[in-house]
Amino acid sequence: MVMCARYDVVIVGGGHNGLVAAAYLGRAGHSVLVLEQAATAGGAAVSAQLFAGIDIRVSRYSYLVSLLPDRIVDDLGVRFRTRKRRISSYTPAGDTGLLVDNSSRAATRESFARITGSDREFAAWERFSAMTGEVARAVFPTLTEPLPTRDELRKRVGARQWAALFERPLGETIEEYFADDLVRGVVFTDALIGTFTHAHDPSLAQNRCFLYHVIGGGTGDWDVPVGGMGALTDALLACARSAGVEVLTGAEVVGVDTDGTTAQVRFVTDGAVSAAVDARYVLANAAPAELARLLGEPADTEPEGAQLKINMVLDRLPRLRDTGTDPQDAFAGTFHIAESYEQLDRAYREAATGRLPAAPPSEIYCHTLTDPSISGPDAPDTRHTLTLFGLHTPARLFADDPQAKNEIAVAATLAQLNTVLAEPVQDCLARDAHGAPCLDAATPVDLQRTLRLPGGHIFHGDLSFPYRSGPAETPAQRWGVDTAHRNILRCGAGTVRGGGVSGIGGHNAAMAVLEETAAQRPGNAR
Repeated sequence: MVMCARYDVVIVGGGHNGLVAAAYLGRAGHSVLVLEQAATAGGAAVSAQLFAGIDIRVSRYSYLVSLLPDRIVDDLGVRFRTRKRRISSYTPAGDTGLLVDNSSRAATRESFARITGSDREFAAWERFSAMTGEVARAVFPTLTEPLPTRDELRKRVGARQWAALFERPLGETIEEYFADDLVRGVVFTDALIGTFTHAHDPSLAQNRCFLYHVIGGGTGDWDVPVGGMGALTDALLACARSAGVEVLTGAEVVGVDTDGTTAQVRFVTDGAVSAAVDARYVLANAAPAELARLLGEPADTEPEGAQLKINMVLDRLPRLRDTGTDPQDAFAGTFHIAESYEQLDRAYREAATGRLPAAPPSEIYCHTLTDPSISGPDAPDTRHTLTLFGLHTPARLFADDPQAKNEIAVAATLAQLNTVLAEPVQDCLARDAHGAPCLDAATPVDLQRTLRLPGGHIFHGDLSFPYRSGPAETPAQRWGVDTAHRNILRCGAGTVRGGGVSGIGGHNAAMAVLEETAAQRPGNAR
């Protein structure tokens, strides 16, 4: 229930970034209203019991945490934690596989030698990891500070690392470090999650995506959210409400107007009742293209997502062709399918011409092997979740007859997975209360429909390097959250330094508002 017609801040979108911004601003004494079109808050950072009669809460869209700063958790008192994954990754190779074990350097070295025939690639892996680690320690702390300039960030990163990751196509750096096709592919996949590109793209979209995948927490670790991703949303929602924030769900925003000083937000509730509220500031936890639509302005770009998300519940983990690796190890980390360097390039070229890749690349992880708490108390010990993230499946492939193309893509992706298993994964699927297999798939078209992500792009658009190239005349520009309107700010994944489950966009938007309102108090220079 909306209690007043005017707020200091109205936040469009109740995803995790919107809740972070709301909590900061509410704690600072601002009146805040969050409007969320779905029945529950959380956006893409939610958990759901997807299958009737199966007591498992699946992280439906986003599934791992790396970029969420401790600063946000500590500032807001967020009751949330993560667990480390002992296994970093497993990549099948014929009847064996490359296992990267975070707890054993010796085991990882032995695995590299078995796959590549020498210690050369392992030594290169350690040099490359040391280089990206230096970059992570330099860059990550800046993400919750005002944007540095390009030159300022370059000095922090160092000339050698800057050239390797910020200036030339990532493919050149990978090829300089590594010779083995499989190892090159394992490294390059971090440049493709949610981004449709190739290793030598001159736009450096691959470099920007890669950067955000290796700097999280200053280590690049990707951790499992205890209780599922919805546990984070629930904790943030509690923080926002305890700060006096009003959260209205089932409220679809249909328009935003502003004169630069006061904004009006128009929305429709579930009962088709139209309403409007005024605000000093509007924070848009929505894609820039969606914000442009709400403002009645042309969008700068029309983003396109390129991922296939499949959630599964299994009665048991499938056996591997690689009999030397325990499935509980292989699935505990990131399980790579058809992701050698050459396979990734071929799949990209096929998709770019409008064809589903003949060998769809994907990667899989099993939440329950690290955090069994998402399963109900009566679930069998052998029951597990599998989350599959397919690459190089751009929205254009599903534009004509989305449902049929979805089924074709799922069948092809599972068939490719089955090439490295000793039994079809379909034989291991649990059955729901109606006897249907526990499998739920979402294409970019589905994400656009359910989450209002233009083109189904999980980052709201191409990621940007975390530095400032324009002016810093306003707090919003200093924090990388500005729009063409002084009192309309971005606060989601579409901010500079947005993307992923991080809360950084929400934090930085809140800091910009707090900085500007502090300057407006009597006695302060504006």
